[in-house]
Amino acid sequence: MRIYDISQEVFGCEVYPNDPAPQKRVVCDMKRGDLYNLTEFSMCAHNGTHIDAPRHFIENGKAVEEIPLYKTVGPAYVAELSGDIDERAALELINRAENADKEAAKRLLIKGNATVTEAAARVFAEKGIYLVGNESQTVGPENAPMAVHKILLSSEIVLLEGIRLCGVNEGVYFLSAAPINLGGSDGAPCRALLAEIE
Repeated sequence: MRIYDISQEVFGCEVYPNDPAPQKRVVCDMKRGDLYNLTEFSMCAHNGTHIDAPRHFIENGKAVEEIPLYKTVGPAYVAELSGDIDERAALELINRAENADKEAAKRLLIKGNATVTEAAARVFAEKGIYLVGNESQTVGPENAPMAVHKILLSSEIVLLEGIRLCGVNEGVYFLSAAPINLGGSDGAPCRALLAEIE
């Protein structure tokens, strides 16, 4: 079984404009004579590969620990798209995914330089999608992501942002993208993996 790591390395990851970047500090180092190695780090919940919980844009929305794990773990469909994803493109994507695997069509991973529009977000919400993933650090236009986030997160669609799908072909995979259990948080990093389904 082939497994694809679709996550960014944390300390060299992309950071959304004006978000704090990850910081690393070596507390103990065996090269300095310490008995063991020990690393301390700090980061924004939305650095690198991460999920957005509804609380990110919905005041009383669910926090990370309240997201059902089945939304982030299970069959998923990878599709390569580019440009703005409008209503028609969103419907075509869902139909293509459903023809491949009904369960995988609930978790959509978008490969390429594509932007989810408000129209596409409404389609995903109406169709009851569990998760939408993309390679950008934000779903929706980078300069104005709020409207798309609000549509998706108010429907409790998990957003998996900052994935890396280079080398992953279109098709059905098993996704594991459970977030770190940061109680009360609006998002969390995750080690997102895809496994080929035989």
